[in-house]
Amino acid sequence: MRICDRHGCDEPGDCPAPKSPNSPDRWYFCERHAAEYNRGWNYFEGLSAEEAAEREAAERRDASGFEQARHYGWGGPGDGTRSRDEMRALEVLELESDADFDAVRAAWRRLAKANHPDVRPGDTDAATRFQAIQAAYDVLRVAEEARTWRPA
Repeated sequence: MRICDRHGCDEPGDCPAPKSPNSPDRWYFCERHAAEYNRGWNYFEGLSAEEAAEREAAERRDASGFEQARHYGWGGPGDGTRSRDEMRALEVLELESDADFDAVRAAWRRLAKANHPDVRPGDTDAATRFQAIQAAYDVLRVAEEARTWRPA
């Protein structure tokens, strides 16, 4: 285990930080000192405005291939419209993968009413199913909100 390179710190140094721009040499800081180091770091130090703009454009260009697939989220099964977590949530709610949110809401209400602890007191299996149903609905609700959210 490597110790933080900050003098007097005994924390594990698991956050590498460059000693200078374009240098392969690294400091190894703990998380707290890495945050302190990065707060004052100027990535474009020593570059002219044109060089800084050119480097920024090159880095954006290199990462742009990933921008195209951003809407796939976690890359779930099927046609890529639902994440793996959403697919599991649909299974818990006993729905098909192409179910719309109205069907999700209806299934959630039906299963929640059938497994609610107030309806089935003392049934621990029903309480566990109720919690799973609630969690599944929350996953699908958040995904639906993210899918339909429009900036103001």
